[in-house]
Amino acid sequence: MAGVALPNFCNLGIMLRILFVVDGMSVVAAMLKAPSYDGMWRELMDLSVLVQPVLLLSLLCLCLGRGVLSRLPYRVGVAAVLLLEVALSTLVHLFSQRLFDADLGALERHWLFAILVSGVLLGYFHLRSRAFSPAISEARLQALQARIRPHFLFNSINAVLSLIRSDPKQAERALEDMADLFRVLMADNRQLAPLEKEVALCRQYLELEHLRLGERLKVVWHVEKMPGDALIPPLLLQPLLENAVYHGIEPCTEPGEIVINIYRARDQVHLVLVNPYQRDGGHHSGNKMALANIRERLELHFDAEATLMTKVNDSSYQVHIVVPYVSEKNV
Repeated sequence: MAGVALPNFCNLGIMLRILFVVDGMSVVAAMLKAPSYDGMWRELMDLSVLVQPVLLLSLLCLCLGRGVLSRLPYRVGVAAVLLLEVALSTLVHLFSQRLFDADLGALERHWLFAILVSGVLLGYFHLRSRAFSPAISEARLQALQARIRPHFLFNSINAVLSLIRSDPKQAERALEDMADLFRVLMADNRQLAPLEKEVALCRQYLELEHLRLGERLKVVWHVEKMPGDALIPPLLLQPLLENAVYHGIEPCTEPGEIVINIYRARDQVHLVLVNPYQRDGGHHSGNKMALANIRERLELHFDAEATLMTKVNDSSYQVHIVVPYVSEKNV
């Protein structure tokens, strides 16, 4: 199935969802089997003797095997997960029966429960992935990629034309930057990409904006502690920089400064962008579309492990993104 993959089983949000669903289905199963309210707790305890060890072992095995599962075709990966659950259910059933010397019921029932729960979870993650990714939100992603406003294109072309005679080399570099920028914008940007490529793209974008804005646009980069190999959703920073230019620099008559600070702290990557802000500016209405789109993509790729926060004061607007540090080495 193109565009659909198994979830990242090492992700904290994914683990919490699995725990919630499995425990919820265990309670339902105990309620259906028990003849009374008091008997329900006994049934739940008996079921937990098998379910909880299988659950914990499953989370451990799925996280450790994440690299292998991510390389398998989706259907093969699903089959591998189901086989793993059946195998773990068998091992825990046999071990518990020998350890407690008790009748734990037919093994086939435990297989059925494991397959049913696994199927529900895989179906839920499949539907959730499709809700955020290409099938439903591809139009939103394409809209984000096309957010380079027409006036930016026309103004950049005019700036290049003005340089052709006076500085042909700079005009050539500007055209190359435009070609690189639109090549990325038109690509299929569904997979994570290295942070260093995103920063390089942003530098090219800001160089083009500097052609038309001149000294009105000042940019300060703090990337000394940036992990260049960190994987992030592509086009994460560029739309924010476009917002910073459009909402923060263009309305000002005085020169404005955009500050980009990217660094790693433990197992997290922080991306902080600060630009000038005017409360009475006329460009603020378009900010929320890009932020909402970026939030959706962060949730798709990193679930609860990523955050996007904004902070506004009288003279500045700040966007602070935190994502887990993921690289090609630990995918």
